[in-house]
Amino acid sequence: MSDLKPQTTACLCGQVKIRANNINPKFTVCHCSTCRTWGGAPFFAVQCGTDVTIQGNENVKVYKSSAWASRGFCSSCGTHLFCQFNESGEYNMPVGLFDNIKDLQMDMQYFSDLKPDYYGFTNKTKEMTGAEIQAYFSSQLV
Repeated sequence: MSDLKPQTTACLCGQVKIRANNINPKFTVCHCSTCRTWGGAPFFAVQCGTDVTIQGNENVKVYKSSAWASRGFCSSCGTHLFCQFNESGEYNMPVGLFDNIKDLQMDMQYFSDLKPDYYGFTNKTKEMTGAEIQAYFSSQLV
């Protein structure tokens, strides 16, 4: 996934600590209504694979947000911690959780057809529409 050194982070209150060993610095942005509702804005996410260690699991609340993914947050302070794909177990985590990732680059926008008119990015990225995302994840659920 990347050649970055492992990164550690914690929620706002420090009760949940995370170590991600394989962070991809090419991050994604999701414009779906679930992501925008969850965080009040699009979800800027780094892909962290499955080599993730979470300490303080008793403080992590998980919500099954779709047929293919769940979202985790700290039950004490509310910090958004991850979106985890059910089939692969891979984690996408908020870019802002990690202070020391170098050379971040916006690479992909998901649900680009659902992006509201009130914001826009000048970055040139790959894009997937809602129909393309639905088709991709539907094929994984079979």
